[in-house]
Amino acid sequence: MVNGNCHQTSKYQCWGFQMNEQMWWRGAVIYQIYPRSFYDTNQDGIGDLPGIISKLDYIASLGIDAIWISPFFKSPMKDFGYDISDYRDIDPIFGTLADFDELVLKAHALGIKIMIDQVLSHTSDQHQWFIDSREDKTNDKADWYVWSDAKEDGTAPNNWLSIFGGSGWTWDPRRQQYYLHNFLTSQPDLNFHNPEVRQAVLDNIEFWLKRGVDGFRLDAINFCYHDAQLRDNPAKPKELRTSIGFDEKNPYAYQYHYYNNTQDENLGFMEDIRSLLNQYPGSVALGEISSEDSLKTMAEYTQGNTRLHMGYSFDLLTDNFSASYIKQVVESLEARVSDGWPCWSISNHDVERVVSRWGGFNSKDFAKMLFAMISSLRGSVCSYQGEELGLTEADIAFEDIQDPYGITFWPQFKGRDGCRTPHPWQHDAINAGFSDGKPWLPVASEHFAQAVDIQDEATDSVLNSYRNFNHWRKEQPALRYGDIKFIDTPEPILAFVRQYQGEQLLVCFNFSEQSQTVALSSLLAENANLNVLSGHKLTSATIVDGALQLPPFGCFYCKLGQQAKSLS
Repeated sequence: MVNGNCHQTSKYQCWGFQMNEQMWWRGAVIYQIYPRSFYDTNQDGIGDLPGIISKLDYIASLGIDAIWISPFFKSPMKDFGYDISDYRDIDPIFGTLADFDELVLKAHALGIKIMIDQVLSHTSDQHQWFIDSREDKTNDKADWYVWSDAKEDGTAPNNWLSIFGGSGWTWDPRRQQYYLHNFLTSQPDLNFHNPEVRQAVLDNIEFWLKRGVDGFRLDAINFCYHDAQLRDNPAKPKELRTSIGFDEKNPYAYQYHYYNNTQDENLGFMEDIRSLLNQYPGSVALGEISSEDSLKTMAEYTQGNTRLHMGYSFDLLTDNFSASYIKQVVESLEARVSDGWPCWSISNHDVERVVSRWGGFNSKDFAKMLFAMISSLRGSVCSYQGEELGLTEADIAFEDIQDPYGITFWPQFKGRDGCRTPHPWQHDAINAGFSDGKPWLPVASEHFAQAVDIQDEATDSVLNSYRNFNHWRKEQPALRYGDIKFIDTPEPILAFVRQYQGEQLLVCFNFSEQSQTVALSSLLAENANLNVLSGHKLTSATIVDGALQLPPFGCFYCKLGQQAKSLS
């Protein structure tokens, strides 16, 4: 994908710039591992921590900076680990604490940072805290969750809804009260208005810092606090009910969620988290944010050096795909974020795989272009396992569905299983080499042909392009750390300049399956000298008669000389 020889330089040194080790996360590529589906070593059909350890050389070959591992803590698995019953232990299906310690040690030896999920806003209903809390109204944990009396007619305290469908409140006969759950009924919300809860949560975070983790992905972090007055959420007009991640298939879209999440008090808790992490230099917090205005919340949650290090939203995890939409999202955040730092993602364990979601193109070049694009925006990157192979969304039969979200909303919404199927390692092995046992989700038949062993051998594969691009990107401080300025171009062209310490990089993408021609005069200032254009071309893009010719899903990168600095 990149012309010339790609080689990995010193981890934080490029073009003579030495990045402070404590700032490793700026511009980092973070590879998300969904452990249930990565690699199974004990043949029970579920991936495990030893499976990740056994594939660390593969992970290192990708040229990434860190791995984020989705939850592996003790859990009844009602939401596959996002319902935690013990924050300080490993669920036996994934391994042991000794396995985790080995994983940290070996990953660090390979120069890979370790980030883990922390699900702070809620626990499992099987967590001891909740077991105690629900017993009565006077025990030591009575106020650790969000409890409320029924209205006079016996109905729920207010109109708040669960993301997974129905009321956000469930009646508990022991307490003779309702408890709040923004997600499943088995995921009761903690009461962060209680200082004891906040401290207990911070203590759990520190437990993993002491075990050597380098950072945390904070799940649904803006959901920690609720409105203490329990005010009703206002109705959302019908014409506005299509929001990021929700539409009229889910009544959650019928409200403005002003009171059940994203409360002002949460900013103080973000500062508490940052204060703790500052005691462990180099550790980092990445917040998952989904609010009524997620870009605004991202800016608030990463403001200054006192809150989260990074945040990401679902704005690029939607069905919207166009050059103008990418430009609008990034420019909107840039206008607000000031000194904050974004993290961008186009795939994860909650949404349809990007090559299927954004047009359904069955094209290696499309997959290559998408990763290059997201990795060229200002910020860090979360890349989901399988993205490096260009995996498509799997079609899961109803009888194989595991996701409670999909079971509830079938057939209008099939859930999240289609992006969670096992990673294909070997094209001619049972279950594509993931496990000898029956996997928890079936391996998609089309994924066998995209297996790692096949793509390893093909120089033009998505996998090798992903590797080459990551290694090349590490040598480009303008891409990792620089500012961004978009250039006005018509669809389907996305163009911008990244600038850092006097170096400028012109970047162009063709979002179309047809070739496109762009006049260089529309990309450069009038005083630009065309002879200074040089650098790396990620596809066979060429310059002919003063025009840039981009092939289908083509990418172009070019260093600009001193005469091309003015881009206004």
